[in-house]
Amino acid sequence: MTGSELIGLMILAAGLFATGLFGVLARRGIMFQLVALEVALSGPALAFVAAGAYHADPQGQGMFILVLTLAAAEVAVGLALLLRIRRTAGSDDSDAISGMKG
Repeated sequence: MTGSELIGLMILAAGLFATGLFGVLARRGIMFQLVALEVALSGPALAFVAAGAYHADPQGQGMFILVLTLAAAEVAVGLALLLRIRRTAGSDDSDAISGMKG
């Protein structure tokens, strides 16, 4: 892999992260925020794989597996929270969370 390919992949990774971050901050539905968070996590995962390929080091792929595992755990917990909020508040709007008390 050449340096220009690495730069292109890092720009793509930064774009994925920025798109995901914007989605988390701009959307109000919790499901959309979870999807945007997954997109935001795929950006650093791509950066780890690209840097590992550039340096011919398999640790980038190991970090990708770690990020993928973290994303799967986040989805499980996020969907459980979404079901609980929907059952309690009757809506999946993130503003409904502020009305919930202990």
